[in-house]
Amino acid sequence: MDGPSPNHGDRRGQRPRLIVLHYTGMADAASARARLSDPVAEVSAHWLIHEDGYADMLVSEDRRAWHAGDGSWQGQADVNSRSIGIEIANPGNRPFAARQMDTLENLLGRIMSRWQIGPEGVIAHSDMSPGRKVDPGPRFDWERLARQGLAIWPSDRHGPALPLAECLTRIGYPDVEPAKRLAAFRLRFRPWAHGPETEEDRRIAASLLPA
Repeated sequence: MDGPSPNHGDRRGQRPRLIVLHYTGMADAASARARLSDPVAEVSAHWLIHEDGYADMLVSEDRRAWHAGDGSWQGQADVNSRSIGIEIANPGNRPFAARQMDTLENLLGRIMSRWQIGPEGVIAHSDMSPGRKVDPGPRFDWERLARQGLAIWPSDRHGPALPLAECLTRIGYPDVEPAKRLAAFRLRFRPWAHGPETEEDRRIAASLLPA
């Protein structure tokens, strides 16, 4: 493998409190690595998981990688300064390989332990940037991560149905156009749902609220 990416900076007084998961959206890991290491592109991530499951560290976790872009989570912008970015080699139109998911589980466990990040701090790129980003997309297995304590997942789809807007704000979603916010929420928790919000959306969101 080539060396680390030159695309990083100071964390601006912040420490990692989030882990943002992405797919590369490119043909293969080699192409993605080249772009994530290109000074002209001005993008990067801390980790790139190749098709064979190889975990490639591109930026030291104590540095600010340039992976998140515009967006916010829990009312705070500049997600790059307070997050670790993991890119998974996938063009966006296929399931994620078992070897990649195995590696991701192992990597997440170690990162979360290093930086004391709970499962609620593992988010999708689409979560923090509704309407602008859709990765890691509808084929990503969030439920699998949740079973290992590495992400959140609805605990009770038959509980109380609370107002959706309030729930999404408390979970962390940015205050953007309601349709975009609903689409981002569904992309992660109900990826094949369509149409106006439903009682099921409200029940699922309520089950995800922090204690």
